[in-house]
Amino acid sequence: MSRIVVFGAGGRAGRQVVAEAARRGHEVTAVVRDPGKHQAPEGVDLVAGDVTDVSSVAALVKGQDAVISTAAVYGEGTDPHGFFTSSARALVESGPARLIVVGLSVLAPDATGQRPVDAPGSPPEFRPFCEAHAAGLEVLRESPVDWLYVSPAGDFDHEGPRTGGYRVAAAADLADRVSYADFAIALIDEATKPAHRRQHLLVTTS
Repeated sequence: MSRIVVFGAGGRAGRQVVAEAARRGHEVTAVVRDPGKHQAPEGVDLVAGDVTDVSSVAALVKGQDAVISTAAVYGEGTDPHGFFTSSARALVESGPARLIVVGLSVLAPDATGQRPVDAPGSPPEFRPFCEAHAAGLEVLRESPVDWLYVSPAGDFDHEGPRTGGYRVAAAADLADRVSYADFAIALIDEATKPAHRRQHLLVTTS
């Protein structure tokens, strides 16, 4: 059994990660901003925390075997660049034994070697959000910790079921889809039995 803390546990990906970890019998701490607005599976410790606050993160990460962050912000009134860089720094500075951060497929090379975010026709209105994610990823790359940045090879299948399997993709492909539940399987596999380190890992349906 591993001790796993999940930041962003109230989101779609986060809820599935918590459920998958609990299903396997791990000791799970689910971190959200307001525990009163969320529910967690039986046996999961649901707590308040701020993934951008160094002291908050340090307290929650202490003694954990793995840290998973699915936390994100998007939309009017938010500061994605500030969020993703601050959260990455807070996570790195907490000294995690194993750190997994969920990110974007468009930052990984496709079959041509080009990042989809740089491809002609990529929607310019999304670029600031993508570059904010990229800035957070750069914080991980410059750190000495055992980190892994994981994303779908393309995007999530928002209504997709848990099939119980997944595969690692060689390149980004925006047509690929993976369900949140199967994506969570990959994250917990990597949290408890690391097979990839210090890279951008792409996951798709099996």
